[in-house]
Amino acid sequence: MSTAVIDTSDQSAAGSEPAASHLVTVTFRIRRFNPEVSAESAWEDFTLDIDPKDRVLDALHRIKWEQDGTLTFRRSCAHGICGSDAMRINGRNRLACKTLVKDITAIKDGKGAKPILVEAIKGLTVLKDLVVDMEPFFQAYRDVMPFLVTSGNEPTRERLQSAEDRERFDDTTKCILCAACTSSCPVFWNDGQYFGPAAIVNAHRFIFDSRDEAGEQRLEILNDKDGVWRCRTTFNCTDACPRGIEVTKAIQEVKRALITRRF
Repeated sequence: MSTAVIDTSDQSAAGSEPAASHLVTVTFRIRRFNPEVSAESAWEDFTLDIDPKDRVLDALHRIKWEQDGTLTFRRSCAHGICGSDAMRINGRNRLACKTLVKDITAIKDGKGAKPILVEAIKGLTVLKDLVVDMEPFFQAYRDVMPFLVTSGNEPTRERLQSAEDRERFDDTTKCILCAACTSSCPVFWNDGQYFGPAAIVNAHRFIFDSRDEAGEQRLEILNDKDGVWRCRTTFNCTDACPRGIEVTKAIQEVKRALITRRF
């Protein structure tokens, strides 16, 4: 029995586009800083053919692996949980692992209309390229006692809490300590002694926890001249939060608790 053979040599290419046809050419303009080379930072351009659905973090990996191995940035989980890759992208604080190329640049004729600007977050000392010194940020976090404080003997069972009590501070449990909110705050830019939104958010998480017994102590810490009263309610922090936390609302609730001593 003969076997039919289908000749595909003359088939139209319409149904088999080149594998790279979906790629677009995008320029990433990165603010570079290397204290061993110069005391000044400078912008440097890198051009990539990239899928517009790729993330900025993917582009940074490509640049480091393929073009310049000295490019320095932080990243860990790459899924918006660790918060380590916060940076300014097109003038806004974002997580590089959650920011898609297509969402931050217009694509025209297979090219990005404008370069994508990437730089370190503001208000913290830049160590190299996109890496900043996070120690002042974490010191403020530690200063507000971000842990449960109770008295008496260690319980023999878990400390139960109603769903209503849990909901009271549920929003502020979402913080991943990325510093996007704090480094978007103009008060923090001008005075690094200010506790900053992230520290206040993490104090809120325990001040309003019905199981905790150190609410008054935390409120007194935040009643300091560099504490919660420095907030000017610009909403930059809320806009910058990659987890959607209502940061400004939490800060106002802490202010109200300081006035009324009800929490």
